[in-house]
Amino acid sequence: MATIVLGAQWGDEGKGKIVDVLSEGVQLCCRAQGGHNAGHTIVKNGTTFDVHILPSGVLTEGCVSLIGSGCVVHVPNLFKEMETLEKHGIVTKDRVLVSDRCHVDLDLHGKVDGLEEVELGNANIGTTGKGIGPTYSTKTARSGIRISDVFDKARFDAKLRQLAQGYKKRYGDLLEYDPEEEIARFDTYRERLQPYVVDQVPLIESAVKGDVRMLVEGANALMLDIDNGTYPFVTSSNTGLGGIFTGLHLNPRKVKETIGVVKAYTTRVGSGPFPSEQLNALGDKMQQVGREFGVTTGRKRRCGWLDLVLVKYSNSINWYDSINLTKLDVLDDFDEIQVATSYEYNGKEMTSFPADLSVLDNMTVKYTTLPGWKSNTMGLTKWEQLPENARKYVEYIEKFADVYIKYIGTGPGQESMIVR
Repeated sequence: MATIVLGAQWGDEGKGKIVDVLSEGVQLCCRAQGGHNAGHTIVKNGTTFDVHILPSGVLTEGCVSLIGSGCVVHVPNLFKEMETLEKHGIVTKDRVLVSDRCHVDLDLHGKVDGLEEVELGNANIGTTGKGIGPTYSTKTARSGIRISDVFDKARFDAKLRQLAQGYKKRYGDLLEYDPEEEIARFDTYRERLQPYVVDQVPLIESAVKGDVRMLVEGANALMLDIDNGTYPFVTSSNTGLGGIFTGLHLNPRKVKETIGVVKAYTTRVGSGPFPSEQLNALGDKMQQVGREFGVTTGRKRRCGWLDLVLVKYSNSINWYDSINLTKLDVLDDFDEIQVATSYEYNGKEMTSFPADLSVLDNMTVKYTTLPGWKSNTMGLTKWEQLPENARKYVEYIEKFADVYIKYIGTGPGQESMIVR
């Protein structure tokens, strides 16, 4: 049976921690989509680890990590991550698998990513610059290169040269890239990569039939989903529940639980709509106390109050069985806490999160104000230990969103968790 962990907001909710907690006793931890633009921070035994393309379960001994077919893989970054973990005593040999159907994120894609952002000017998406969007674009245009292509040198070389030629026609001298240099690098990667590559389909089928305990880790979050997020300010893959099944070939009838990860306030990195953003001292305080910097880019995260309209919308698409509420302790020193509870446009209350960006830019956000608890919750592990107003805050969220909050994060460490 599989447990699925998904981001419910704009990413950076702290999915890595709950995945690490739940990975104990799990035999297979999987990623279904995204690339090394996703950054998960995990504090384990006092050491902080940042993983990007690798599933967070790689830190758990005895757990095999699978990078599923829906992912895009930057091969040198994959090697770099494994090398970093090895230096800390985390064995990756025979514990990391890559689907042969994954698409290859080339250095070429990264170059193009930067040029596309420059073209957009003030309307840029605010990507991580890791080549994720261009890789998914070539995948959809059927001109991409898959991991399986890497092991046929003639085919790989021809496809890469053709791809580079097409981009060169578009960007001319702005594209500073020599395909022969990347071809030469892959000549050194090929043999090293081979032991990690598998056919995912029989692997997952065998795991399901053998009742292997699986943990599936979503990358990014629902509001960055290419179909359901704040388009075009989104990532280039399906980050919601649907992307798990297309990117992993998992049997939907073998899902035990779907957990949505919700930060106790709201953050996002990059450009795009953010209805509950606080461009004031309150937002600055959340940013500083929560140490809100992007794991992958180091950029400051935009901060605002918890948007329950957004959380409810997210639940309508991902159908969470329970919620992991993270970073509750960041709100310890606020006199009052607001939560967004409705949107109004042209004098009428809206029924859901709107798709139209012009509506998002011109609607009014209505807030409910709740009392703060002005008490330290850092490191608490029992529900009864929480101050009364903190418990009321949690209960208000779960009643509004109509989802039980099973896990509550009270600090960065694995042990700082309340399980109800």
